Amino acid sequence: MALRSFRGGVHPPEHKELTENRALEVMPVPAEIYVPLGQHLGKPARPLVKKKAFVRQGQVLAESAGFISAPIHSPVTGTVTKQARGPVVGGTQADLLVIKPGDPPAPAEGEEPQDTSPVRFEPLSLETATAEQIIARIREAGIVGQGGAAFPTAVKLSPPPDKPIDWMIINGAECEPYLTRDYRLMLERTDALVEGILLIGKALAEKAPGPVNLGIGIESNKPGAIAAVREAIARAGALIEVFELKTKYPQGGEKMLIDAATGRKVPPGALPMEVGCVIQNVGTALAIRDAVLAGEVPRTATLTVSGLGIKEPRNLVVTIGTPLREVIAYCGGPTPDARRVVVGGPMMGFAAFSLDAPVVKATSGILVLTERELAAPPETACISCGKCTAACPINLLPTRLARLVQHKRYEEARDLGIEVCMECGTCSFTCPAHIPLVQYLRLGKKNVRNLPRKDA
Repeated sequence: MALRSFRGGVHPPEHKELTENRALEVMPVPAEIYVPLGQHLGKPARPLVKKKAFVRQGQVLAESAGFISAPIHSPVTGTVTKQARGPVVGGTQADLLVIKPGDPPAPAEGEEPQDTSPVRFEPLSLETATAEQIIARIREAGIVGQGGAAFPTAVKLSPPPDKPIDWMIINGAECEPYLTRDYRLMLERTDALVEGILLIGKALAEKAPGPVNLGIGIESNKPGAIAAVREAIARAGALIEVFELKTKYPQGGEKMLIDAATGRKVPPGALPMEVGCVIQNVGTALAIRDAVLAGEVPRTATLTVSGLGIKEPRNLVVTIGTPLREVIAYCGGPTPDARRVVVGGPMMGFAAFSLDAPVVKATSGILVLTERELAAPPETACISCGKCTAACPINLLPTRLARLVQHKRYEEARDLGIEVCMECGTCSFTCPAHIPLVQYLRLGKKNVRNLPRKDA
């Protein structure tokens, strides 16, 4: 059977051999953690605790600040030492709660000792949980998408009535080079993953006009995961289709995955719900399973630490709020020729401007790269070869858009569709002139957002 895929894309070196056979390992909790109040797309959460407050693992630290927002829970039991501004992934400063893990001070004479047990929800049953209960639990647990955007999952699973859903597909492609955390999760938590998929299906099915089909897309370079997931589906007696995908970047993009799995085309600027689909990440499905069936809130991030610039590449389970420098140190530290730290994958991740920035719910990888991995020939003039256009998975004209951005012609760039660019980096990767096209497109999108709306 031919592997499923989409038009365009590229084949960057995978480098997954560095960590694909390394089982998940739990990193010890650091001496101090830094919990950002904005770990999701939308408004940052509103803090509910103050300095010197004793908090329990799982306790709500900050409440949702709007429809597109999510609450923040304490990853540890300890004492809030301060609320401060500090560096976060992406190169900005944000509000953080600093917590020192440990027991509370000894009670004064005559006082009752403080409860130090973790805070958990009441576990629900896969068989009896209703859609309303599942979505409410997802919202209360503050679960966000772990595929990169960190969009609040409860919102994504509540499509409007005029957008009927008939397909829910799990993104198990993990097409970014180096990253293997989803692969390890599919191998090590396979039965739990199937439970998470079934829970998402139940959450969507109650309001759907017809049956909701369930599927998971996995690239062909992960045969062990494909076999393990199929075996777990058979054990559960579930109806979940496994889509074997061609190994190609960005196969895990929502629109690319929908095209490969169903043949449906999401229009430019539209969401997957426009074609009856919802996409969720492997890690998100597991977080839903843990919140609903075990009553646990997100306290850790499962991530890959890799690159030729790290001494001991690993797949780790890390406490949310752990500084990047602590994770790197736990993996043996950087090699002498390490030059850059990237959070996420090398194609769509961000260079870390401060190693004091903490791990958050959606952190999927920390890459320490050497000069050899970063080396790029000098930029030359565009030769109009069209390779970037052929590679673009959403049919944009990257060189033309980049030229418009260079000349600050942002209105024309908007009219040519720059806002729908997913910043996947295929254009830059394939460009023989080594023009940093995706950086120009990112800059252009930022400036287009500041333009007055056409309908204003």
